[in-house]
Amino acid sequence: MTQMTGDEISDIEIKLLMEGLFQVYGHDFRDYSEASLRRRLNQWLSTSGFATISLAQSQLLRDRALFETLLRGITVNVSEMFRDPSFFKAIREHIVPYLKTYPFVKIWHAGCASGEEAYSMAILLIEEGLQGRFRIYATDINEEVIQKAQGGIYPLQELQHFTRNYQNAGGTGSFSDYYTARYDHAILSANLRENIVFAAHSLAVDADFGEMNMILCRNVMIYFKQPLKERVLALFDSSLITGGFLCLGTKETLDNRNISSQYETIVPRMQIYRKRYAKK
Repeated sequence: MTQMTGDEISDIEIKLLMEGLFQVYGHDFRDYSEASLRRRLNQWLSTSGFATISLAQSQLLRDRALFETLLRGITVNVSEMFRDPSFFKAIREHIVPYLKTYPFVKIWHAGCASGEEAYSMAILLIEEGLQGRFRIYATDINEEVIQKAQGGIYPLQELQHFTRNYQNAGGTGSFSDYYTARYDHAILSANLRENIVFAAHSLAVDADFGEMNMILCRNVMIYFKQPLKERVLALFDSSLITGGFLCLGTKETLDNRNISSQYETIVPRMQIYRKRYAKK
């Protein structure tokens, strides 16, 4: 029998660890991209004090606090207010006119990270006259970032960049109206937070959210293997009303997916789709 390479042994270690984490904590990373997992695990190892994944595994399965540090390393929590302004401008111009026709709008933002984009959507909808007529369900697998999102407090040094994004996204007011500066942080207005429900949710194992008018999951599925991508898209499809909108990131598409025939493209370069009405 030929001797295994270091990478082959590492792949076995990762598979064993992912199975253990699922059994102990219920977090399922078994269908995440191996390349992405390996890269993030190695980054975590470099600061963990453990030489190998095998040496870390026993402690990870017994120490919840240590596992939380790994979870932060595995999950991607990159976000900002009005990230990709052209996307929010497309929502304002192409999707909001449809949303205005409903008496009440429900939106699921899957993989919301620390909440900046969910708050951005709340600002956009309020400016478009939908105050009191919408609710955003913002979810993420990482409970720690969900807690941060619920607070709606962000470093003041980021606000200049956020303001620029807001203006480029077609903002109709003054961005400073939506927060209060306190020392070196900005606290978002309470009327934004009251329109958003933050909750922990795993796209890999948890159930759907019913009767959504719009679902956003931007550049999250790029870290998933194909079977998990199909499961997640089926989850979104079962959560979305007929005529509802599915917004993916620019690196994702419905092309050649199981549900693709049920959707029409609304804004091609932004990967915004609408669920088709049944043919009579």
